[in-house]
Amino acid sequence: MPDILDIKIATMEGTQTTLRGLGGNRWLVVNVASACGATPQYEGLQAIHASNEEMTVVGFPCNQFGAQEPGTHSEICEFTAEKYSVSFPLMAKVDVKGDGKTGLYIALSEVADAEGYSGDIRWNFEKFLIESDGSIQRFSTRVMPEDIAL
Repeated sequence: MPDILDIKIATMEGTQTTLRGLGGNRWLVVNVASACGATPQYEGLQAIHASNEEMTVVGFPCNQFGAQEPGTHSEICEFTAEKYSVSFPLMAKVDVKGDGKTGLYIALSEVADAEGYSGDIRWNFEKFLIESDGSIQRFSTRVMPEDIAL
């Protein structure tokens, strides 16, 4: 398995990059959705991204939970920009659980959260704080972005 920071991820533009390629020294990776009860978390994610030069928030739209991210790439970008002024990178829509799970989420699913849960992502807006040394903390949907000790 390659270093988690070097796992290939698809951009909305159809190119490949990595977390390391997005810049920063820390990454907050989040599976996002536009029509979820947790969607207002975009506001806290944007605040973290805007206020911390070393932190790169990275959103991965996913439509696997209640079909709450049905939009196209352009619709997702338009919605997040207009409603939440999102300027952090949004990647191509991915699967974060099941047989089609993308490589990054295969690795992230192995990380346990504070309650000891590891395994498939359970809902939208599950968060992973990844440090430049490769250490990872996992946070459930219920943990608000502003409650993560950065």
